[in-house]
Amino acid sequence: MENMDDTSGSSFEDMGELHQRLREEEVDADAADAAAAEEEDGEFLGMKGFKGQLSRQVADQMWQAGKRQASRAFSLYANIDILRPYFDVEPAQVRSRLLESMIPIKMVNFPQKIAGELYGPLMLVFTLVAILLHGMKTSDTIIREGTLMGTAIGTCFGYWLGVSSFIYFLAYLCNAQITMLQMLALLGYGLFGHCIVLFITYNIHLHALFYLFWLLVGGLSTLRMVAVLVSRTVGPTQRLLLCGTLAALHMLFLLYLHFAYHKVVEGILDTLEGPNIPPIQRVPRDIPAMLPAARLPTTVLNATAKAVAVTLQSH
Repeated sequence: MENMDDTSGSSFEDMGELHQRLREEEVDADAADAAAAEEEDGEFLGMKGFKGQLSRQVADQMWQAGKRQASRAFSLYANIDILRPYFDVEPAQVRSRLLESMIPIKMVNFPQKIAGELYGPLMLVFTLVAILLHGMKTSDTIIREGTLMGTAIGTCFGYWLGVSSFIYFLAYLCNAQITMLQMLALLGYGLFGHCIVLFITYNIHLHALFYLFWLLVGGLSTLRMVAVLVSRTVGPTQRLLLCGTLAALHMLFLLYLHFAYHKVVEGILDTLEGPNIPPIQRVPRDIPAMLPAARLPTTVLNATAKAVAVTLQSH
């Protein structure tokens, strides 16, 4: 029995030691896992912090580069010395160029000189805007979307810039010796005739007078531009294509400005709102006597009426 008790006591002690050893191993394993997790978290946070720092540096470099480009562009456009050569012109020179724009040249064997400034053309475009706005107001033009000023500015500047770009493109295809600045100046001074014609015809509403000025004044300014382009273009086909396109656009634009905002708009408004027709009034008319009964005496009519009444009473 003693041996049994000793054996049982030792076995219980061995089981306790084994259990304690297992618990220690579990604690050690948990500690090792926690340490490994902390190391992994440290490595992840370190990599994340490095990436965040790198992204901030890249964003900062991009911001600085964009800021330098924006400041360079602003300083470029804000410098008035760049635009000064295009507007540095005397009033006497502008006056002489306005008169020359109405006189066609005869010498087309060598390239004619074109003014390389934009002061005169820009002022003519603004003058055309004012005249067109005057025509809109006198004809009671109603713009459904937008304003009269915006429509006038868009029409005039759109024609000046758009047609200049289109003719310059054709000139490039036809191998004409002209730059974009010269094309803007040539077409801008060509609007002087349009200003004269529209200013007169918007105040004097005569179609015959308009067509007369359209052919004379508008034709002279168009011939001036055509002659300059002919002198700078080589080849009959190229000259015909380039000059015919410019002449057609320039003359048709004058027709558009006269009729689109003066007569045609009035017709459209009359169609939409109805013409101002006075109310229908009764007008006395002579009706011819077609029936012989209209000529019977009054006594005969009275006797007939009495006979009809007696007959009705008897029934």
